[in-house]
Amino acid sequence: MASCGTQENKSVEEQEMTKKESEVTSLSKIDMSKWLYNSDDNVYYQTGIQYCEKPEDTSYETLAIFVPGDYFSAIDNGNGTYTCEINSNGTVNGYTAETAPVVMPIETPGYSAQAALTDYVSLTEYMDAGFVYVHAGCRGREAGAPAGVTDIKAAIRYLRYTNDTTPGDAEKIFVFGMSGGGAQSALVGATGDSELYEPYLKQIGAVQGVSDAVYGSMDWCPITNLDSADEAYEWMMGVTRSNLSDGEQKISDAMAEAFADYINQAGIKDEKGNVLTLKKSSDGIYQAGSYYDYILGVIEDSLNNFLSDTKFPYDSSASNQIDARTGRGGALGRADAPKGTDGKERDGREPKKIDGENGADGMAGPDDTKKIGNKTYEDVDDITRTETSDGIKISGTYKTASDYIDALNANGKWVTYDDKTNKAKVTSVSDFVKAFKSVSKGIGAFDQLDAGQGENELFGYGDGNGAHFDTVLADILVKVDNSYAPN
Repeated sequence: MASCGTQENKSVEEQEMTKKESEVTSLSKIDMSKWLYNSDDNVYYQTGIQYCEKPEDTSYETLAIFVPGDYFSAIDNGNGTYTCEINSNGTVNGYTAETAPVVMPIETPGYSAQAALTDYVSLTEYMDAGFVYVHAGCRGREAGAPAGVTDIKAAIRYLRYTNDTTPGDAEKIFVFGMSGGGAQSALVGATGDSELYEPYLKQIGAVQGVSDAVYGSMDWCPITNLDSADEAYEWMMGVTRSNLSDGEQKISDAMAEAFADYINQAGIKDEKGNVLTLKKSSDGIYQAGSYYDYILGVIEDSLNNFLSDTKFPYDSSASNQIDARTGRGGALGRADAPKGTDGKERDGREPKKIDGENGADGMAGPDDTKKIGNKTYEDVDDITRTETSDGIKISGTYKTASDYIDALNANGKWVTYDDKTNKAKVTSVSDFVKAFKSVSKGIGAFDQLDAGQGENELFGYGDGNGAHFDTVLADILVKVDNSYAPN
């Protein structure tokens, strides 16, 4: 008898009734008589849907929803709008209105705001895949953390609140993003229903009594470990710094050593369960140990995968783009994903690509840039950086793998190659870094010494001023008696 009345013993109808009773909001559900229709794409859509009762910024905190046309039965209202109801018999790519996944982009590079959509945008790949696409505007770092994540969570709650009338499986919500957007996507994925966000959700009037958890989170290069990111940057990139004063060099070296301390306490494991650690080295700062070997192996495997997958002669100008649909890159970051014999993707579709900022003659590395509209992520994120052009240049056609390796070694030898086995070995992590890119950020890459970096603003209080957050760097500044040391 003790288990009576639990969720497990309730009927589906009773569970649904309990859910409805727990929902608290004054928000209206999506008005099913106000759908717009794009006949070219066979898509019904609405924009400007308010997802919280007390928005802090109405220019951002609304959502837009795009639905494959086959999921609705519609009546033309005669004024450009349609009254829709779910068509349970409609299918797209094997999905129905009840089973279609819901996908939500978080395009917030540098934790910038994501503007709300106010008009139709063509999303044919998502629609043809049978997905319901939801674009939720959200505030950016100028509002202070965790405004962006809070807004996305509020939008997810609203979707569940209104899901009884709209297509899409509310238990199959996926978020995705890159860079700062990847970080916020990762947070949404990792903090479903976390009580830590509840005060912020209540402040903007998010629906109460509804889950904000998601089924999946797909994140490209997410910037998440900001408590150790400054130190990681110096451990990896510090070898390319030049013209530092003695005091600055002490700070950089101490940060690299602090990263080793972090790794050796973190208990990070490889695929076989082995704990990865860093060790002191005669060359460089902690450039040895199982963690170092693992990183070296990742770089080496990437190059060898490229060599085994690539047919020579190799036209680099045809492969220096990022596939916007898959996010995959090719040779050390270039898009060269496996294709069929006809040059198309394996699903038969033409590959959709977005030009990198450097074009066909760009640097051979992960510098191709995803775009938002006509702007690169770097245009949007407003992160302080000094881009350099001293990295390896890859352009033209390479007749053999040996020719390609010679080009990689143009700035100094970091790769050895055996043409008999078609295998390459990387000499060291530092040699790889020096060959590809110099530092683009000052000391305190994320927590800038003058609190002027984008991440400083993110951890501020929404007043436009930056705040420091790296306690390890703060302690180092105190030890070296730097003028930026906290009082």
